[in-house]
Amino acid sequence: MQAKRVATIAILAGDGIGPEIMAEAEAALGEIAAVGGHRFDLVRRPIGGAAIDALGCPLPSETLTTCRQADAVLLGAVGGPRWDKVDSKIRPEQGLLGLRSGLGLFANLRPVTPHPALFGASPLKPEKLEGVDLVVVRELTGGLYFGRKLELPDQAEDVCTYTVAEIERVVRRAGDLARARRGKLTLVDKANVLATSRLWRRVAEDLVRREYADLDYEVVLVDAMAMHLLSRPTDFDVIVTENLFGDILTDEAAMLAGSMGLLPSASLGEGSRGLFEPIHGSAPDIAGQQLANPMAMLLSVAMMLRLSLGLDDEAGLLEQAVWDCVSEGQVTRDLGGSLSTGEAGAAVRSRLSQVAA
Repeated sequence: MQAKRVATIAILAGDGIGPEIMAEAEAALGEIAAVGGHRFDLVRRPIGGAAIDALGCPLPSETLTTCRQADAVLLGAVGGPRWDKVDSKIRPEQGLLGLRSGLGLFANLRPVTPHPALFGASPLKPEKLEGVDLVVVRELTGGLYFGRKLELPDQAEDVCTYTVAEIERVVRRAGDLARARRGKLTLVDKANVLATSRLWRRVAEDLVRREYADLDYEVVLVDAMAMHLLSRPTDFDVIVTENLFGDILTDEAAMLAGSMGLLPSASLGEGSRGLFEPIHGSAPDIAGQQLANPMAMLLSVAMMLRLSLGLDDEAGLLEQAVWDCVSEGQVTRDLGGSLSTGEAGAAVRSRLSQVAA
């Protein structure tokens, strides 16, 4: 175990199943604190639809201030049909976008490592999944999501803009990650059509040539990557791409793992503070029924322990506890088990206390 750590963690449960999976995250942090002698100060704040209902704003200023002062941020999920009006000017997702921008979180890391016990849950043949271990690094604060928008009755426009600095910082983050893994970096773009992609390609190739010449570097068009992710996923290590492409490709990559309920993510900026969340949505259809899978949330906690708090040992113990439960079928119904959200979380905590002993 590493030296005792005192850390402030902003807890944003959000909407739908967010509060249920966040309860398991908090309980796991309590177990980690007890095992390692750490102290985690949890500060709970509203975001998304819950914040709209309570305060009329998807990202209240107090929530953003708390997150800026915290060592790390844990997020459950945002959104749901009760706020899902296309013509609405206030939407839960604005809270998440505003948080990413307000904290300067420009790189979203989404690891995908299918577990052998769940190969049958993926639509791909098991032989396609053996050895898959990749990370998608998605640029998070630029592109179409944050560009100028025009909405008229008979016309609409979304402007995609990127700068050299925005591209360099996320490619550098991906390059460092690839260097620490298997040394392969793949850029995904649409340079045969888009001017922004041609800028991405020029900037990335120049940066790799100057700073990452030791990496095995390649470029793949996004439409081709959509096929390659399913036909030859073992060929990829670290994939870096722009905001929209990354959003789509990471949801596709979830099919490699068999369930979004197993995929964590980390959103990082220049420093150690990050935002950690499962990639699945708020699942309002099962909210409040204890059917939600908490594993992706718990794996997100592990990423937080490692990347923001520097607790590598504790992160490894939590990951081992999660995968031990998966191996033995101690999982929720979406993975073929019979446990409730709370029971699955308790199973992980029980494993955690055993592996830490």
